[in-house]
Amino acid sequence: MVLGQNRQDLSLGLEVDIVQKHHQVSGELTNGFIKRILTKSIHHPHGIKVILETGEIGRVKHIYLEG
Repeated sequence: MVLGQNRQDLSLGLEVDIVQKHHQVSGELTNGFIKRILTKSIHHPHGIKVILETGEIGRVKHIYLEG
């Protein structure tokens, strides 16, 4: 399982699971495709923050590898 803590592992259009701020306690994940990467640093311990194509914002918890 690939975690979303390193910016270099992410790219636009990649399928990911994110946790939105209001779901951090429950851990509920939202699936979607990256529209924009918000975190500027190369690493974040809680996951890189992204915007999905649906407009939802959250931290990446799982990356679906292509192929």
